[in-house]
Amino acid sequence: MSLAGNAKVRSAFQLSAEPSPEKPRVLLAEDQGEMRSMVSSRLKREGYEVMEALDGDDLLRQLQAALLSGRPPQAIVSDVRMPGVSGLEVLARVRRADKATPVVLITAFGDADLHSTAERLGADCVLDKPFDLDQLVHVLWSLVEP
Repeated sequence: MSLAGNAKVRSAFQLSAEPSPEKPRVLLAEDQGEMRSMVSSRLKREGYEVMEALDGDDLLRQLQAALLSGRPPQAIVSDVRMPGVSGLEVLARVRRADKATPVVLITAFGDADLHSTAERLGADCVLDKPFDLDQLVHVLWSLVEP
C-alpha cells in the first residue's frame, strides 16, 4: 500500500499540522502486546488519544483510514522489528507523503546502522529498548504537546 499516490491522503496529512481542540492522537505500532499496552496506558494518562496497531501492516491500514476520515494522528510511534512491514518501511512510506508528522521509532536492536538509516529516512527520534517511559513522554511532549 502506497500512501504517496493518494491525493486525499496527501491533503489529509497537511491537516496534522493544524492545532486541534481534541486530545492529540498518537498512532502506536508494537507487536508485543504487553509492551503496546504499557506504552498506550502511559500515553493516555499523559493526555493523548492512542490508536493501537498490532504491527506495521495494521499501522498503515489505520493510518490510511484516519487520514481519509479527516482525523490524522499528530504523531506515530512504531517498533522497528515487527511482522510484515517494518518500522523503517512505515517511516519511509510516511515520509514520501508527509514530512511534518513526527515519527518516533522504538527498537531492541538499535545499532549505529539502524540509527543512521532512521535519521536518513526522517525519524524524529529513535529510542532503544528498554527505555524509560518518561523518556518517550518527554520526546512526544517536545514534538506534540497534549
